[in-house]
Amino acid sequence: MQLYAKLFYMKKLLSLLFIISLFSVTANGQVFKKLRDKVIDKTNQRVDDKTDRAIDKGLDKAEEATKRKHQSNTESNNTSDTSITGNNSVSEQPGAASIKAYQNYDFVPGDTILFADDFTEDMDGEFPSHWTISKGQAVINKVGDKPAFFFTDGNYCQVSPRMKTASYLNNSFTIEFDYYANEGSGPGISFYYTDKDGNNTVGYIEYSTSGEVSTFELPDFSAQYPNEQDDTYRNKWHHAALIFKNNQVKCYIDQYRVLVIPNLDINPSSMGFSGIGDPDKPIIITNVRIAKGGNMKMIGKKFTDAKIVTHGITFDIDKSNIKPESMGTLNMIVKIMKNNPDLKFEIDGHTDNTGQAAHNLTLSQQRADAVKSQLVKMGIDGSRLTTKGFGDTKPISDNDTPDGRANNRRVEFVKK
Repeated sequence: MQLYAKLFYMKKLLSLLFIISLFSVTANGQVFKKLRDKVIDKTNQRVDDKTDRAIDKGLDKAEEATKRKHQSNTESNNTSDTSITGNNSVSEQPGAASIKAYQNYDFVPGDTILFADDFTEDMDGEFPSHWTISKGQAVINKVGDKPAFFFTDGNYCQVSPRMKTASYLNNSFTIEFDYYANEGSGPGISFYYTDKDGNNTVGYIEYSTSGEVSTFELPDFSAQYPNEQDDTYRNKWHHAALIFKNNQVKCYIDQYRVLVIPNLDINPSSMGFSGIGDPDKPIIITNVRIAKGGNMKMIGKKFTDAKIVTHGITFDIDKSNIKPESMGTLNMIVKIMKNNPDLKFEIDGHTDNTGQAAHNLTLSQQRADAVKSQLVKMGIDGSRLTTKGFGDTKPISDNDTPDGRANNRRVEFVKK
């Protein structure tokens, strides 16, 4: 390309020199020589400049292509998880559904959290510190940037929360967790219950990888996740929830109440998770919460309490965006306010003490504001709501354990 350019400019140079010679026949030969040399130098400079620009343009294109490729890889990594074990890969993160999808959700978790674990305190490749195992093998592994609990071996693998007391469940409790419906990972993830004597033969409730919820060694009940086939339900994250209250059980998957068991006729005192472990197609769970109580019975009654303390309105870590499964609690608040049209609330946001106090104060205010904004979208007059963030200044539990911190992370509705 450089040779072609020089020939092109040399042609122009000869034409220019011919014109100059017509006007400088009588001119000093030395002047003409200087002028000629200057033109030649200028021509060479133009050729070099043009060549440099062409090279720069080519380099710019190559750099831009590299950036596009890097951006594509980054976006791919953000939306599709890397391989986690064997040939298995996770296609999405927990909590992918929208708030709109949960608009009719009625699950309200218990008001006192007994156990909570998102596995952020555990090392990748290790067994989680807040759990015990009685059968099989299980380990912490990463799903993208999120840690999760993998059941990798055992028929059945059995794990349970490490609790201070052997009996911690009563006649009213809730369980929540996220699980990955891994195709080929066996029947699914099960709850097994133990009685006051420690016997775990009272049966279990299973959430299958095909979307079915069923019982085993209990009264025979089963139901299927609606509007989905096996091939669309599997290989996705799902949010599971369960309410046990006075022997009645309600089982939820994502925004749906899938199964109601009118009378389970057991008195569980503790629980655990079980399933068939496999190194290539493991059972995967995360964001586990067990709470005492559930579905507060305030709807349809005159509200006289000073405040409502909720743990069902949850947010992503260090953010103020409301998780979709919070809609059960938000729907409850909306019904209370509609049944009590004179009722006004101050929405108080509270955090645990993780992070800097000033940051927590700002975050709690942002979360309280986000709750107000969502309630207004759901039909509540904004003049009935004010907000205030308290950060980590008003703990109701210790901040030394995951469940203590989970209790401190709360939204309170204080009567005005």
